[in-house]
Amino acid sequence: MRAVLRLIEYDLKNFFRYKWWLAGLISMNLADLLIMAVVYSHMVSPEITEQIRSYFSFFAPGVTVVGLFASAFMIGREVNMEVRRQIHHYMLSLPITRFELAFGRLLAGGLRGMVYMSPLLLTTFIFVGFPTFPQLLTILGALFLLATGISGLSIATAVSTTSFEKFVTARGLVYYILFFCSSIFYPLSLIQTLGQEGIMPQPIVILAELNPLSSGADLIRSFLMGTPAFELNMIRNLVVFSLIFVTTATYAYMKIVERR
Repeated sequence: MRAVLRLIEYDLKNFFRYKWWLAGLISMNLADLLIMAVVYSHMVSPEITEQIRSYFSFFAPGVTVVGLFASAFMIGREVNMEVRRQIHHYMLSLPITRFELAFGRLLAGGLRGMVYMSPLLLTTFIFVGFPTFPQLLTILGALFLLATGISGLSIATAVSTTSFEKFVTARGLVYYILFFCSSIFYPLSLIQTLGQEGIMPQPIVILAELNPLSSGADLIRSFLMGTPAFELNMIRNLVVFSLIFVTTATYAYMKIVERR
């Protein structure tokens, strides 16, 4: 574990090199949430203001998951740059195995996502409510699974593309599919209803149900708002997602870095 911890330290230091940029991004996420609350509260009549506040509470966990996804996915950009510039040759010369190298980068990406997400999660607690201690541990554990899986997805994408432009294109495609085919912006029950009525294509409904971002956001909502009800499927989706992409990224990183 000493070598893995060294890699985590290396990636966290790189992450905090851009502290003012990170502060700006966090401020932007918080502004999105707070401005939306103010604007929506003043756009509607007093009779339905409470409904808008409810949507604000609904959207706050979604913003937290969006921030987690964006920050955990950043590790792929660095890995892609290292492979293209052959910096990984230096890292392979260190007294560390390829598995430790891949696993350390995965964990570092997940921890970076958790660090970035923390102010957003705290803001959600302040506005929506604080969970009990067991619920807090469950939320943090689930979000770490999600962050690690996203880190694996990012690294697998990074080592599978031969140029930065292709990586950016793939990243944008993944962003739009996972963001908008999820319950981040709309309740999953509404998406399912639209699917039953034939308004929403069924593949999008299935993707929203299996989407790990939906599971992460709805798990937070289940503890803080009581709706949707907590289900083991939320944890199961996160575990399966994390296992698939941690395994895929570890194998791809070891093989492709060795080949190049």
